[in-house]
Amino acid sequence: MSDLLQRLRDRGWRLTAQRRVVAEVLDGEHVHYTADEVHARATARLPEIARATVYNTLSELVTIGEVIEVSTADRAKRYDPNARHRHQHLVCSRCGTIRDVHPVGDPLAALPEGERFGFSISDATVTYRGLCPDCSTDCSTDCSTD
Repeated sequence: MSDLLQRLRDRGWRLTAQRRVVAEVLDGEHVHYTADEVHARATARLPEIARATVYNTLSELVTIGEVIEVSTADRAKRYDPNARHRHQHLVCSRCGTIRDVHPVGDPLAALPEGERFGFSISDATVTYRGLCPDCSTDCSTDCSTD
């Protein structure tokens, strides 16, 4: 059973067949699927699931805080079920692969007082960018990030 499924059961969220399939698709380590990818995988398990149902379910999961919506520059939003463990993201600038990372230190403490402009800061999101091993290997003469 996925951690997401158990969290949804614990909160008493009604698990229809469609919602269950979406939660099962999101199970796993380093899962960051787009809504269309979730729909394609859900359709393989439950052919009659509608695209709108997948989108609505993802939206509900984000609203209740069980899934994180991850936006990366010029790419479709992705959905991360790792909502219970503080982490940051490592994103390939070429192919868009995303991995969860757990850097040491407090990113809030990294911003000097003089750079806070009077803000009372409650959260910080750090995104690391670079080339994944596949894209690093595939680049021939021009290895610049797009």
